[in-house]
Amino acid sequence: MQADESGGSNGLWSDVAPSDWNDWRWQLRHRITTLETLETLLPLTTEEREGTLLAGKKLALGITPYFFNLINRSDPHCPIRRQVIPRVEETAVAPWELTDPCGEDERMPVPGLVHRYVDRVLFLVTDRCASYCRYCTRSRVVSGVGERQLETDFSAAIEYIRRHAEVRDVLLSGGDPLLLSDERLEHLLAELRAIPHVEILRIGSRVPVFLPQRITPELCAMLKQFHPLWMSIHTNHPREATTEMAAACGRLADAGIPLGNQTVLLRGVNDDPVVMKSLMHKLLVMRVRPYYIYQCDLVRGTDHLRTSVRQGIKIMESLRGHTTGYAVPEYVIDAPGGGGKIPVGPVTVAAHDKQRVLIRNHEGELYEYPERNEECVPCPP
Repeated sequence: MQADESGGSNGLWSDVAPSDWNDWRWQLRHRITTLETLETLLPLTTEEREGTLLAGKKLALGITPYFFNLINRSDPHCPIRRQVIPRVEETAVAPWELTDPCGEDERMPVPGLVHRYVDRVLFLVTDRCASYCRYCTRSRVVSGVGERQLETDFSAAIEYIRRHAEVRDVLLSGGDPLLLSDERLEHLLAELRAIPHVEILRIGSRVPVFLPQRITPELCAMLKQFHPLWMSIHTNHPREATTEMAAACGRLADAGIPLGNQTVLLRGVNDDPVVMKSLMHKLLVMRVRPYYIYQCDLVRGTDHLRTSVRQGIKIMESLRGHTTGYAVPEYVIDAPGGGGKIPVGPVTVAAHDKQRVLIRNHEGELYEYPERNEECVPCPP
């Protein structure tokens, strides 16, 4: 089925009752996880078949029926297909690629908790996802077949946060936190919310994209207890912006949860200004604020999915000044080895001295703004 509005169609699973199709647990039980199942649903290329045979040695194959339905089966270059179906190119490792490209493992004071930025921590609460992205930055620990196992010590992580008063922001990630049961997730959020200095809770999830059926009214009602609670979702292509995803995001937004989107710049998926602008516009319609475009991390075996930084800047130039500012995310590189997110973008300051700032707009025209030449006066406390 080709769609960016699936309208509730079961596609290849047309014989499945709507009550099953719309049950997130049914979707998880019937994920495509083997070469045999995949070949019954899709004519594979040689590269895909060889990649799937080897998938269990790096990152497991896993695709929900719902998301699989978005693949254009007649197009071997389908952007949905490229994201979730293994390819033999994953076995090629470039010299600059890393097992842990963001340097998370070296910044774990306790197992499963990353403390890289001063006032916030990353809490890895599961190693499972609804579907597995072939460019996953944590493929070393995600899906159960990576080079390492995720062994989060929940008690130690909670205690660490409790003892570090500088931590005001906790991001739950993994894997995907929304694969936890409502009860387990509620318990974890309640423990964190009980810590006085934790001001903000965040959840990073691709469930609204891979498994929108999981965003039930019951889940939203539970999450609503823990405001301020924010959610970052991960959408890469306009075809993912289905009616089901829109409904899921609507339920979250109606529960008062601000939604931001993180897009990974991927070759053959969204490395095109028209495609990217379309995605940003669709997200805004769904009340999702475009937040980041990430340059693809230097994950081992992902060179075939990376595009150039030059192309990323070109895409940013196609957005800035050519659409609403709400549709313009920040383009960042997560610096290899753990340097954190570094913004990258078009150069807008052409010259700067004590008298003036010479600035360039989206049309390439130069404007002068007079600089105020004075010593900085500290703000009052």
